[in-house]
Amino acid sequence: MSHTHVCTDPKHHVHDGNAYVAEVERVCEARGLRLTAIRANALRLIADAGRPMKAYDLLDRMKQTHDAAAPPTVYRALDFLLEHGFIHKLASINAFVACHHPGAPAHAVPFLICDLCQSATELEDERIVQTLDARARALGFTPRSQTLEVHGVCAECASVDKSIG
Repeated sequence: MSHTHVCTDPKHHVHDGNAYVAEVERVCEARGLRLTAIRANALRLIADAGRPMKAYDLLDRMKQTHDAAAPPTVYRALDFLLEHGFIHKLASINAFVACHHPGAPAHAVPFLICDLCQSATELEDERIVQTLDARARALGFTPRSQTLEVHGVCAECASVDKSIG
């Protein structure tokens, strides 16, 4: 259930975990969705991590505050959050990141992923998304979802080791 949308409101960029959960609560209320305590806690932890978070790391952190944080419960929470566009899954590293625009419909997202530190930078470049969509449609392909994952070395890691790059 993915829709193509380009993030056009840079002022609506949510980073802080508590602000992120508050924004998602507002969106859930508007959409008639239920944001349970487990889902809200998962959102907060993912947003506060500041980098991609693997499911087992999320489970370990959630067990510290929720006795009911069993693997099936956490995976159901992740499925809900993915389905409604509140988080993104980076398949190549099997990790989750918060969507920069949780109030927007699900959208195509390009990520730059550092192979050394595992940081992920969401590119908010409308041209990349539009070009991918247009080229796919020109070939008669109807995209349902897009997550472009570009692997390499981030500037911070490259500056530590000048031999990279």
